[in-house]
Amino acid sequence: MRDRLAKIHRLARILECMSEPEWSYLQTFLTLARTHRLAAAGRRLRADHSTVSRHIAALEANLSATLFDRREEGFYLTPEGERLFSAAEQMESLMLDARNDIAGKDLRLTGTVRIGAPDGLGVGFLSSRLARLAASHPGLAIELIAIPRVFNLTKREADIAISLTRPAKGRLIGRKIIDYSLQLFASRTYLKSRPAIRKPADLLEHAVIGYIEDLTTIPELNYLDQIHPSLKPAFSSSTAIVQMQAIRAGAGVGVLPGFLARPCKDLVCVLEHEVRIRRTFWMSVHADLHKLTRVRLLCDFIAEQIQSEAALFA
Repeated sequence: MRDRLAKIHRLARILECMSEPEWSYLQTFLTLARTHRLAAAGRRLRADHSTVSRHIAALEANLSATLFDRREEGFYLTPEGERLFSAAEQMESLMLDARNDIAGKDLRLTGTVRIGAPDGLGVGFLSSRLARLAASHPGLAIELIAIPRVFNLTKREADIAISLTRPAKGRLIGRKIIDYSLQLFASRTYLKSRPAIRKPADLLEHAVIGYIEDLTTIPELNYLDQIHPSLKPAFSSSTAIVQMQAIRAGAGVGVLPGFLARPCKDLVCVLEHEVRIRRTFWMSVHADLHKLTRVRLLCDFIAEQIQSEAALFA
């Protein structure tokens, strides 16, 4: 109780020194720093992009500093912007803590939760389930980013991140969701017209589907070397979903998560006993957000949905 009151008093002292526009400018600054684009920041703030631009210009004028490097691909923080970002995040954290304590731990299931997940899990498993959850809670907005990359929770690229590695130490709350397996799959039509595959070396005579090597920033997605050191993909993609569609179309043989491939009756597991790759899904959330009801609910929902289908993942 004493800690909560101290946080509230500390926040009150900070806000006393700020005008309402200044706090609004900082919120705009944080949002643009996380989204990198005026239009995206405007959508999150429910404002037009000109308002976002005006707030940033006013903040830079007040501080006599350039906070963003304006590039063709978006807005990125300068060293001065990085320093302000750290301070503004601490203020935001105090605001969240105080609001939750005053309002009873954010009991209303409203607001936006952004989830970052690998595309196979996001598209192939979570999307339909999360959509149903959002439909049952009209005040809750769920954003799912389903791409194979590491999400920076400190910079609020996502509120919840699902990854293939244990969450880094720091101000992150993490937990293991489930171990899952990947195996080789091919379409029935492809296998009918190609030489038999009885051992990993036989794959050298086949078209192999895989990831684009220089675009794969997650080492855990490098599967082919584990199967045979000389395997090179004939067709590559940056996502598991595209690879699965290519395999289903008869383009070749590739590694797929069992939870994606096994429901597809047109796919056959190849070298079922010889090739089985294990990976783990981990979930992490920033320490500032894990007490929010909507974030806790989403974390628990995701874990429960995956664990209820443990046989599919194994």
